[in-house]
Amino acid sequence: MKFLLLIYIDPELLQSLPPQEYDAQMRGCLLHADALQAQGTLQMAQKLRPPATARTLRTRDGQPRITDGPFAETREILAGFNLIEAADAEDAMRIARQFPWAAYGSIEVREVEDLQAERARLDA
Repeated sequence: MKFLLLIYIDPELLQSLPPQEYDAQMRGCLLHADALQAQGTLQMAQKLRPPATARTLRTRDGQPRITDGPFAETREILAGFNLIEAADAEDAMRIARQFPWAAYGSIEVREVEDLQAERARLDA
C-alpha cells in the first residue's frame, strides 16, 4: 500500500530553532530518508518552496482565477511530502513518527488510491 505523508510546519516554531539544531535535524532526516529509500519503503520525498512562491488556480463558472499564494489562511503550511510503501495505515503511522517534523507542525498520513484501478474502471 502507498501512503503520502504530508508534512505541515508552523513557520514560527521552526524559525525558533537555532540554525545548528535545524541543520542537525534536517541532516538526520535526510539520512533516515536515505535508509528508508534503500529499504524500498520511501518512494519519493520533496521539500516545497514557501507558500509565498505558490499560485493557486480555481475555475468557477468556466472562468480560471489565479491568485498568488495559498488560498487558506492557516498557521501551518505544507512544507513537503514523502511517498512511502507500508503494510497498512498503522505501519505508515509508525514510519511517520520517525520523522521529527510533527514537533513543529503535523504529519498527515493519507493512503494513495490506485489511479490505474480508476483508469480501468473508466476505461480511460
